[in-house]
Amino acid sequence: MVTTRLPSAGFSITIRIAVTADASSIGRLTTCVGEAGAIVTALDVVDSDPTRVLVDLTCDTADSSHADQVVKQLEEQDGVDVRKVSDRTFLLHLGGKIEVQSKVALRTRDELSRAYTPGVARVCMAIAENPADARRLTIKRNTVAVVSDGSAVLGLGNIGPAAAMPVMEGKAALFKRFGGVDAWPVVLDTQDTDEIVRIVKAIAPAYGGINLEDIAAPRCFEIEARLREQLDIPVFHDDQHGTAICVLAALTNALRVVGKRLEDVRVVVSGAGAAGTAIMKLLLRQGVGDIIAYDRKGALHRGMADMSETWQWLADHTNKDNYSGDLPGAIVGADVFIGVSAPNLLSGDDIARMADRSIVFALANPDPEVDPRAARQHAAVVATGRSDQPNQINNVLAFPGVFRGMLDVSAKEFTEEMALAAARAIADVVGEDKINPTVIIPSVFDPKVTPAVAAAIRAAVKGPAAPHNAAALPEAELDGAPEETF
Repeated sequence: MVTTRLPSAGFSITIRIAVTADASSIGRLTTCVGEAGAIVTALDVVDSDPTRVLVDLTCDTADSSHADQVVKQLEEQDGVDVRKVSDRTFLLHLGGKIEVQSKVALRTRDELSRAYTPGVARVCMAIAENPADARRLTIKRNTVAVVSDGSAVLGLGNIGPAAAMPVMEGKAALFKRFGGVDAWPVVLDTQDTDEIVRIVKAIAPAYGGINLEDIAAPRCFEIEARLREQLDIPVFHDDQHGTAICVLAALTNALRVVGKRLEDVRVVVSGAGAAGTAIMKLLLRQGVGDIIAYDRKGALHRGMADMSETWQWLADHTNKDNYSGDLPGAIVGADVFIGVSAPNLLSGDDIARMADRSIVFALANPDPEVDPRAARQHAAVVATGRSDQPNQINNVLAFPGVFRGMLDVSAKEFTEEMALAAARAIADVVGEDKINPTVIIPSVFDPKVTPAVAAAIRAAVKGPAAPHNAAALPEAELDGAPEETF
C-alpha cells in the first residue's frame, strides 16, 4: 500500500530490525520502506555478528495506520525480524517538554537569606507599597500565561484541558526558544465563559501578558474582549491574531510575486471561526478588494438565516455580490484562496478555475484543504501550514516577537496597529529581492524574525526602544523605585 497522504516528522518511527548479514540486506529494507510510501531519514547499525545485523531504521510516515503498514510490510520480508518500534513523537513528550529552572544559585546561607527569608520580606513590602514594582522585582516582566480550556485544540476539537497540555507545553517552549519569554501552561477545567474570565483575571497579577489558546469560537471572542476591558496587561488570542499576522505577511509577498495589489483582488476564505474571522478583519483593515467567507453552512451572505453576531458582521462587510453558493463555485475567478478549515475540500481542477496567477494558502493541518501538489499545477503561489512543504505559514513567526515587544515596553494592550506592524516586519524580513513562488515567508528558524517583529511592536507602542536585556533594566523603569531594592 502506498499512502496518498504526505509523510511528516510528526509520525516518525524508529524500527529496530535484525536482518541477515548479506550485501543486499540493508538495501532491501530501505526499498521496502520506500515502496510503502514512507521516507527513510536515518539508518544506524546497532550491532552485528557473522550472520545478523541489528539496525535502527528511522522513517517519516503519514499517520499511525500508515506506520503500522510500513512495519507490517517489513515483517513480511524474508530474513527480517522486527524487534521493536518506537514512536519518536511520544518519546519526545515523555515527562513533558518544559521545566522550571532557578536563575539564582542558592549555594550558601547568605544567598538563601537574600533570595528567601528573611531578605525576601523587604522586597514583598516594597511591592506592597508600590504595586508597579512587581514588574521589576518578580518574573512578571517576562512571563506569559498560555491559557486554554481545551475546547478547540488544533484540528482535534473539544478534547478537554488535560489533553490540551501537550500543545500548551509546546507553546511555552516556543515562547522561550524564539522570544526569550517565560511562558507557562494554564489549562482550565471549565468551558464557562464567566468562569474563565474570572479565573484569568484572578491569576493576572503574576503575568505580563495573557496568551489565549485553542478556545472555541464564538466564546473566544467574548472571553478576549472582556479580559481586554478588565486587565491592564496585553491579552492576545493567538489562534486569531497570530494566524492573521502571518497570513497577511505571506500574502503581502505573494502579491508581490504575482504582481497584484491587495485592493484589486478577490479572496475566498474557507473557515469563519476564530482564525478565519481575524484574517478577514485584518485584510479588510488593509483595504482588500473583496472577500467571500465560507463555512459549514455555506457562503456567508446577507439574508442568511441563523447567523451568529460575528458571522452577521462578516456578511455585512464582505461578499459584495452576495454570493450564496458552494466553495468550488466561490473560488471561480478568485485571485486568492485561504483555507483555515478542513482537509480535502477542493481538487486541483477547482484551483484551475481560479484567476490567472492565483494564490493558494491551504492551512488546515496536517492535511490541507487541497493537496499542495495538485494546487501547484495551477496556482502561481502555494503555501500550507506544514513544515515539510515550501512556504510554511506558522504562528511561531509572530507570537514570540509580538510578546517580546509588548513586554519590553510594558504594553497594556494588543492593538490592530501592532498586528499590521508585525505583518509588515515579517514580510520585510524576506526582502523584495529574495521573494519568489517558493519563498514568500521567512523560515521559523530565521534569527532575524523575532527581533524584527519585536522592534515593530515597540515602535507601534511608543517609538523605537532598546531590546530586552534581562541583566539591565531600562532607565525609565528605575525612576522612583526604592534605592534599596536594587
